[in-house]
Amino acid sequence: MFKVTPNPPDTDPASPYEPDSKQLNEATERALAFHVPSTADIKATPRTPSTLFTVDPEADTETLMVYLVETLASVDVMVHQLVDHLDGGSRNALLGISNSVMLAEITANRMLDQIDPPE
Repeated sequence: MFKVTPNPPDTDPASPYEPDSKQLNEATERALAFHVPSTADIKATPRTPSTLFTVDPEADTETLMVYLVETLASVDVMVHQLVDHLDGGSRNALLGISNSVMLAEITANRMLDQIDPPE
């Protein structure tokens, strides 16, 4: 016995479960406007620095520079230890980060030389 069935089956075109694209777009725009601030709102908001981690305001420039150089040297050592365990693109990316750290360290050392010239 053969049963005649339309292909695809007939459906109600006004289904309440399929919102019209214009209504869906409007609802999306309203939701985004409510939950996501605009660029103008973000720029108008004054920046308040975090005080969770602060640097001693009494620290002199030379002390800060020495700490910066030591931190950069430590980061460079950690990066080089990781590089030994990687291959390919990840290794190249880490070596690029290492070069950036090294340039920052050289710059910081140059600034230290200007603060207290070597004899």
